[in-house]
Amino acid sequence: MTTKAKLLAVSIDCAEPKKLAAFYHEVTGWDIQHAEDEYAAVGNETMNIYFGRVAERKPVVWPSPDKQFHLDLLVPDVERAVEEYIALGATKPEFQPGVTEDGTRWIVLQDPEGHLFCVCPDAS
Repeated sequence: MTTKAKLLAVSIDCAEPKKLAAFYHEVTGWDIQHAEDEYAAVGNETMNIYFGRVAERKPVVWPSPDKQFHLDLLVPDVERAVEEYIALGATKPEFQPGVTEDGTRWIVLQDPEGHLFCVCPDAS
């Protein structure tokens, strides 16, 4: 039987861990658990996002097959959240696969360092 693992965190390479932790703190409401120039973290009781300094990291161009991961975040009002996240430093790429003629299913944003994340409606 294979040993079962528990997910501790998602780790994101970035140039400025403290700044990115502050951005995701505002977006998620999670506590900043650690903040140094080389490493920072936000989290709640069940999930963590770690940020490690990689000064030479370059954001991926979107859309691109080079995309390695993205975060999906649930919000009660997608349009309002997108406006707020842009005010915090996110950007909205032109290519939006979740926006169709039938309506908006989700919106792709890039955080201040260019990592992709989707803003999705919370149907609950």
